[in-house]
Amino acid sequence: MEENIAPVCSSLHGSWLGEKQGVIRAAKAKESATWRNPNDLAIRLTGTYYSKFERAGILESSVCVSNSKSTLSEFENWYKPSENFNCEVVLWGCDHKVFRPPNQDDEEEQLSHEKLRSSYDCGDELALSYMAETKTPMILAVGRLVARKGYMTLIRALPAILQEHPGARLVIVGRGHMKKRLLKNARKLGVEHALFIRSSMSFDDLAQHFRSADLVVYPSYYEGQGLIPLESLASGTPVVTVNQPPLTEMIDGSVGDLFKSGDPSDLAKSVCRMLDAPEQRIDKAKAGRERVLSKYTYEHNAEDFEKIYTSISVN
Repeated sequence: MEENIAPVCSSLHGSWLGEKQGVIRAAKAKESATWRNPNDLAIRLTGTYYSKFERAGILESSVCVSNSKSTLSEFENWYKPSENFNCEVVLWGCDHKVFRPPNQDDEEEQLSHEKLRSSYDCGDELALSYMAETKTPMILAVGRLVARKGYMTLIRALPAILQEHPGARLVIVGRGHMKKRLLKNARKLGVEHALFIRSSMSFDDLAQHFRSADLVVYPSYYEGQGLIPLESLASGTPVVTVNQPPLTEMIDGSVGDLFKSGDPSDLAKSVCRMLDAPEQRIDKAKAGRERVLSKYTYEHNAEDFEKIYTSISVN
């Protein structure tokens, strides 16, 4: 009977137990409202229950494909598969044609950039010309407004960033329950003037935000992989993120900077290091784009998956 069953390929992109640990770490770091968000609450209360389905899935699959070495390690640690466990690692790519560096010869795009920077009060002449030496740098963070994404840590870092770079502005793009709490905390810290939160926008507008930003910060407590850093690199914008897997599989000192997870002081130092070195930031931007094109594209993903599918169909 089993001979008539087609090969099963399962995709692993973060585990329920890993998500649960991420929410717990966020709570310990005093990120806001881990019990108020339905998604975070569900993960915290039901992660262990649903993990049994993950375990069954990997044990019954012909081959698994993990989107990071970190995720593979998690599944091996949580579920203890047999020595015959067959799992490949293929980090997801991004659309490098949508997420691309700015084209200053495109008049319409240039006008969009100028309008965007001016709307966030970070549009000095250097910024409008995409010059890294701007005194009004735009820091971008993208992702759902939930505790495990680390936004409260980012806002707690903002006073120290503004002390060194008073013209800096932080733009957060994401939907979720935390918007009012983030704004409230920014008011308490006296940095509300430097914070902008956008709940939604078109895909094209998001791509323009990546191109227009001077730096992207990704302070997440847990990811199966995390596509935001790759979309940023593809756009020619360096990334500051946490010094932990799987983010360190994509980001290092050659394309950005790393900080200790949940540490506002270290985050601020990391951001300031990047803003203090405009020439290095330009080099890192170029290196980031090259890194994406070399292995993190849809085309690379298609080739890798075709090889995997072919191997299990032959066997």
